Amino acid sequence: MIIDMPNTRTREIAHKIEQLHEERGESATGRVLTLLIATEDADLEHALEIANSASREHPCRVIAVVPDTNPADQSGEGEPNAAEVAAEVSASRDNPAVDLTDGPNDPNDSNLNAQVRFGADAGAGEIIILRPRGGLINHPDTLVIPLLVPDAPVVAWWPTTPPSNPAKDLMGAMARSRITDALHSNNPEATIERLRRNWTPEDIDLSWTRLTVWRAMLASMLDQPPHLPITAAKVTGKADFLPMEMLCAWLRLKLGVPVETEFVPDAQAVTGVYLTREDGVISLERPYEDQALISLPGQTPQEVSVPMRTIEDCLTEELRRIDPDEIYAEVINEGWDLIRH
Repeated sequence: MIIDMPNTRTREIAHKIEQLHEERGESATGRVLTLLIATEDADLEHALEIANSASREHPCRVIAVVPDTNPADQSGEGEPNAAEVAAEVSASRDNPAVDLTDGPNDPNDSNLNAQVRFGADAGAGEIIILRPRGGLINHPDTLVIPLLVPDAPVVAWWPTTPPSNPAKDLMGAMARSRITDALHSNNPEATIERLRRNWTPEDIDLSWTRLTVWRAMLASMLDQPPHLPITAAKVTGKADFLPMEMLCAWLRLKLGVPVETEFVPDAQAVTGVYLTREDGVISLERPYEDQALISLPGQTPQEVSVPMRTIEDCLTEELRRIDPDEIYAEVINEGWDLIRH
């Protein structure tokens, strides 16, 4: 079920959602969180598809904010005065009875289009798409607050290029967890450097989450006797691949040895990790997308299933955890500098 709500207000959206819940005989209290998505129109449907998949494990209310950068609308009204909109924002925060979506020049002009998706079109929850226009583009927090699920944590996700400082972003500031994906930004290296400079404990990047299976398998291999010290390490894989750099930073930080990198032509991700100790080389290789080979000195190599992680897998994992990731904090703040130097 998809319901378009042109030139609407947040109170009308909230009322429509309550009405739909009543008609379906369900309650929003079954939602475990509110997922805020900040994206552009071109990436919206892909982001919602990923959120729908993740919501099957974590029933949530998804609120996507997609700025309408074209001030013209069906009514032909021009862009409202930014100063007047800012005054409305201040008033609405001081007085909850004031609705920012009541146009400053015309009470019948809300400068907000919306769409509500329910049922099969919304995964295990509901989806609200907000398309603010004019001055409202600069105040997504005021639009989102009336639509949050009561007493449920808020998670903010930027599927592509995130703000330089997610903690100070208007939507990010209200979130208990802030999820970025520098790998899919317009410049991954520059993006991760900005995120590092402005890091807070609530921040996590999906480039790190993509390594969960690799880290777990490597830790399991090192837990097996004999527990000899690692003297050298090498990682192979795709060139200029941010998760590979994070894996190198983690190994350098935890093992205390230099980490060599080798780029493999046509590789799509990390293809192998080789850890040297006095009795031989421990290796974890992935020659194919869904299969890995574990090799330990003196033992027959063992094949294991290791499918490539999808964005849905990574987002689902982060929605499951929400709490700060201490290992990621160490890697991004300490390990990264070790491999850069």
